[in-house]
Parts: sequence; C-alpha cells; structure tokens
Amino acid sequence: MHIMVSLTVSESKRLIARGIARSDVVRRVLESGVVAVGSGTTNGYVIEELTGERIDKHGMVTGRTLPADYRGPTLTYSGEDLVLRRGERVRGVKASEFIKEMGPGDVFLKGANAVNYERGQAGVLIGHPSGGTVGAILGAIVARRIRLLHPVGLEKSVAVDLETVAAQINRDAQGKGPTLWIVPGTLFTEIEALAALAGVHAMHAGSGGVGGAEGAVWLVVFGDAAKLDRAQEVLNGVRGEPAFL
Repeated sequence: MHIMVSLTVSESKRLIARGIARSDVVRRVLESGVVAVGSGTTNGYVIEELTGERIDKHGMVTGRTLPADYRGPTLTYSGEDLVLRRGERVRGVKASEFIKEMGPGDVFLKGANAVNYERGQAGVLIGHPSGGTVGAILGAIVARRIRLLHPVGLEKSVAVDLETVAAQINRDAQGKGPTLWIVPGTLFTEIEALAALAGVHAMHAGSGGVGGAEGAVWLVVFGDAAKLDRAQEVLNGVRGEPAFL
C-alpha cells in the first residue's frame, strides 16, 4: 500500500526537524552525550523541536540564496546555536567552538546546499576564505569520531555525481562564485524523518510547484494501513507550516 503526498519547503523543514528530535541516534545522545546544532534555516526548526521553544529563525541564516529584487527582512546570523550536554543546554557558546569538548558518538548537525540522495552525498557551497563552518569543524569531526548529520530537504537534490560537479568547479582557477565541498556525514531528509516518526518507507517521486509551493517535493510513502495512518497524522501535523519568509 502507498500514499502520494506533497510538502512545501517549510513543511519539509518542520518534518525533518521533528524527525531529528525523535530519531534514535539523537535521543540516545541526549541522555549521555552532546548534540550541537549550528546555523542554518533547517537547523532553526531543529532547535525549536529540540527545545520546545519558538525562535526567530531569520537569525539562523548564514549563506543564502535570494531573488535579485529581494526587499524583505534582513537575514543575518545573529541567533544562538544550540548545544545540549546530557540534555541540558549550554548557553553562550557556538556549536563550531564547542566541538573541542565533543567526543566519539556525539552528534553535530550541519545543513547542506546540494544532495545526491542515491549516492549519499551532501555538498556545501563555500564562500568563506577559510571554509566557514565546514572548515572549522571537519578536522575535529574526523579526529574525534563525532557523528555528522545533515538535516536537508530533498528540494536541494542534484541530478549528477556531486564529486564530478565539485571537481569541475574547484579546479577552475579563473572561476567566480563559491566552491563546492563534498562533506562526509549522514543525510537526514524527509525520507529519514518519516521512517523515524511513522516507520514507513518513502521515495522522492517529483518536485516543484507554484503559489508558494515552489521547491515542493512529492513523496510516495509505503507501509501497511496502520503505518500509513500514522504517517498521515505526522504529515497533517506539519500542514500549513508558514513559509520561512
């Protein structure tokens, strides 16, 4: 049995955040380790779901893609990162700086700009001269055996091997614009969220929309009647999530 559903970008972000908060890996670490969540639009939703508090998510934006004629609110990274140590919040620290206090099995959440789901690839556009958040954390992630999760919507799907794209971008010394860094870690998309929340298997079946559904994704969700009912409840819970802007 299956159902076909569509999700707007903001609905996807809320779904992913709820899945992260209820996933086995995060729940285990909350009891005895550290979960660190830095900047990023989807990460803003994750912070809300992990703390139960609403925040100004506009302050979680770092890199951004905006229309040429954008005249909306200023989007500046001015919010507070979330660091939870044994379930208690550590105030006044940046996630990328607290990483030196983290160790094997702890979890660091970092979003992505590009996804090839079939290959398990996550790519981050790099504009900062020293690599931004990725440059600050990746050495410690590897050396300390920290688990890196990428909360990212399937709207960011790219149809080709990201390693091939990155190689062509990054080797062009005359190129302009950001480079592309293929970052190790585990993808956590709408698919993983539905598995964590309802025990169903989902596949990405289509994309796009209009009237506020630009960037939407279509998912086909498989399961028995009870699991599909649960999935529908989960999806109903994110329906109508306001647009990020």
